[in-house]
Parts: sequence; structure tokens; C-alpha cells
Amino acid sequence: MKTDSFYHIIRQGFSGLFHICVEELKVAFRDQGVLIFLILVPLAYPLIYAFIYTNEVVRDVPAAVVDADKSSLSRKFVRFVDASADVHIQSYCADMEEAKTLLKENKVYGVIYLPESFSSDIAAGRQTTVSIYCDMSGMLYYKAILLASTNASLDMNKQIQIKRLGNTTDRQDEISTSPIEYEDISLFNPQDGFASFLIPAVLILIIQQTLLLGIGLSAGTARENSRFRNLIPPGRYYQGTLRVVLGKSAAYFLIYSIISAYVLCCVPKLFRLVQIANPSTLLAFAIPYVLACIFFAMVCSVFIRHRETCMMVYVFTSIPLLFISGISWPGAAIPDFWKVVSWLFPSTFGINGYVRINTMGATLYDILPEYRALWLQTGIYFIIACLVYRRQILLSRQRAIQRLKQIRLRRCQSD
Repeated sequence: MKTDSFYHIIRQGFSGLFHICVEELKVAFRDQGVLIFLILVPLAYPLIYAFIYTNEVVRDVPAAVVDADKSSLSRKFVRFVDASADVHIQSYCADMEEAKTLLKENKVYGVIYLPESFSSDIAAGRQTTVSIYCDMSGMLYYKAILLASTNASLDMNKQIQIKRLGNTTDRQDEISTSPIEYEDISLFNPQDGFASFLIPAVLILIIQQTLLLGIGLSAGTARENSRFRNLIPPGRYYQGTLRVVLGKSAAYFLIYSIISAYVLCCVPKLFRLVQIANPSTLLAFAIPYVLACIFFAMVCSVFIRHRETCMMVYVFTSIPLLFISGISWPGAAIPDFWKVVSWLFPSTFGINGYVRINTMGATLYDILPEYRALWLQTGIYFIIACLVYRRQILLSRQRAIQRLKQIRLRRCQSD
């Protein structure tokens, strides 16, 4: 009898888990809102982001020149700048006022000013100055104009130096102007591209945010459709805490095992981003990250009372979470308080770990702190999810019993 009873309990538990998993999958595909956030958004959103930054770097940034010197040397400097791939000299202005007008109208993003004493200072052996005024609302424009102007000044410096040295061979000129030869190598981002830097972090964040929105929307819908605003419907399949938590999480994991493979593997390959991850390492890292996001979203969904609430609460957090992750803003410059806050979110460890695995070829040993943190979050949020869902099950049962008593009381009164 004991063996049969134990077997019956186990069988009933797995039957309830399977039933809950199937019901959650039905909700995900029948509810248009949940379908959009759990499937369509993670499929389309990475493509939109990657298309926006597909050029990686800005080229031919329009700039204006104010040449007060109007000498052959000043014109040569301007030609050097215009010959670069980063800057296109669009306008030659008579004075700074004209250049400022173009800058205000967004016709140019920077102004290069050459003083009247440019050539005379160089001829007299004095140091001259070239001033750059840039639109700092776009840092990439500033970077392009600054690099082009700096490279032009370095090239002209070499030529001026060679003329004054009076060497007899090209080799002497080379040694005199560059006694220490250097080579600039961009590690893990050879094209210095913005997409290779930003997109991997955004891809990881999309997984967490869409799970928060999809599970939150599903929870809000369940409360709205329930007469007593219950998150967990009363019924024999929903009486066990573990079967409810594991059944719901299994449904989300089945969906996001496919979504994550598409987001983390296919999207970088489609847009030819840097991708040197070992597949087994990436798989081992993605499993705890997806599980941590699922249980974290399930805990947060308990506080959602209406369908629209999750969109108002979660959408605006995407940009702050990207900043405090330590990718778009240096982690060493983040205040301690916000570092501690960032540890609450799986995206913080997910972003740092995925970037190092995918872009830098790290192994699990190299990202052991992030990997352990994700498993720790998985365990903690799973326990919290069990506790809060247990309370919801008890509340649902109490309300069902109260409702049943009221019905019986009415029948007795009518009889």
C-alpha cells in the first residue's frame, strides 16, 4: 500500500507538471500579447538593432573648415583630413559665425579652424594650433573628426621634420621620424565597430526583458480573468508548489531554449559580428542564465495585477540595466550602491559573461565568478518563486473554500 501510494503521488505530480506546462504553452501561443513578447519581439528586435548598427563605424562625417591662413600648407592639411575615410569636408566657411550656423542646422557635425598664423608659425619653427569644434551630442562624430585631424597633423609633422633634418636616404628619414616603430592592434574588435561592442550586450538583455514582459503579461491576464484575482487557478492540477513552479518554468525554458539559440548564435552570424565562442562553453553558460531569468521573472510576476502594468514597470529599466552592467559604462566608475543593485539582475552577470565568451573566446574557467553567480541566482530565485507561489496557491484555495461555503449557505437559506 505504501509503495502504491508513493507511486501514485509521484505519478500525479508528473501528470500535474505536464498539464501545467502544456497550459502555459497554450497561453503563450493563444494570447497575442504573450506571443508578441515571448516570441515575436526576441525574433525581430535583435534584427532591428543589428540593422541600425550594421555599418559598425561612421564614415564621411560632414565637417566645415574655416581657413584663416589660406596658404598652401593650410590647404594641404585640409586635403589630408578630407582624404581620410572618416571625414568629408563639406563646406569652406569665411568665418566662424558661418560655420556655427551650419553646425546649429546639423548640416555639419564639426568645424576645423586653422589660424591666420598657421604657415608663418611653421616657417619660423614655432608650434602652431589647429582647433576642432565638434557636436558632442554624437560621440562617434567627435571620434571620427578628432582621429582624422590627429592623423593629418602627424603626417604633416613627419614631412616637416624630414625637410629640416636634411637626411640623404629614405631609411634615415624613417628612423629619424619614427625611432620607435609601433603597431596599433584592436583586440577582439578589429574594425573598432560599435555593433561588435554593443549588440552582444543588447542580445543578452533582450532575453531577460522579454521574459519579464511575457511572464508578467501572462500573470496579469490570469488575475484579470480570475473572479477573485487569483494568480493560480483552483484545481487538482495546481495543488502542489513544485509542480506549478516547475511546470510553468519548463514551458518557458522550452520556448527560450530555441529563442536563445537564435539570439545568441544566429544573429551575430547573420551580421558577421565577432563570434569566437566555443559552442559547448556557450551552451553551458546559457542554461543557468535562461533559468535565472525565468525564475526571476516568475518572482516579479507575482506583483503584476494587470496586463499593462508589466510594460510600464519593466520597459524603462532596459537602458539603466545596460549602463550598470559595466559594458556601456566602465564598471570601475559605477558607484558601489549601483553595483550591489546590479547584482540582483541576471543580465549583469549574463552580459559580462557572454561578451567575454563570444567576443574574447573565454572559457568557463575564465568567467567562473559570473557562472557561479548565475547558478546562485537560479537557486535563490527558484526558492523565492516556490515561496511566493505557495502563498498564491494557499490564497487561491482559501478563496475557493470561502466561495463554496457561501454557495452552500445560500442553498440552505433557499431550502
